[in-house]
Amino acid sequence: MNHKKIVLMLFVFTLLLSKSVFGDEKIFELEIKNHLFYPSELIVPTGIKFKLRITNYDNTPEEFDSFDLNREKVIYPKQQAIIYIGPLKAGQYNFFGEYNPNTALGALIAVDQKDDSYAY
Repeated sequence: MNHKKIVLMLFVFTLLLSKSVFGDEKIFELEIKNHLFYPSELIVPTGIKFKLRITNYDNTPEEFDSFDLNREKVIYPKQQAIIYIGPLKAGQYNFFGEYNPNTALGALIAVDQKDDSYAY
């Protein structure tokens, strides 16, 4: 196999890999302000993996905690964190702030992508 074919194959492989890793990945946003999650309910699609980006605007840390999602992550003051989630089945997945469990409450609502009544 000549050098040009090897380079072309590596290029195509890299392109396919980048498409599968970075291509259609969905990112959903949550914010922490005044020890509350915004939005408190976030609609997400079923059946796919996605990123949940959480931005903490408070001056204190908060820990995103979810028994339903089996995830926990400390988000430091004025910082962001990414949590990988999915694929989920249809339903409600509750989460809370470990450091402010009485105020920092929320849920991901996973709905079938065929359901046109929700926008992602």
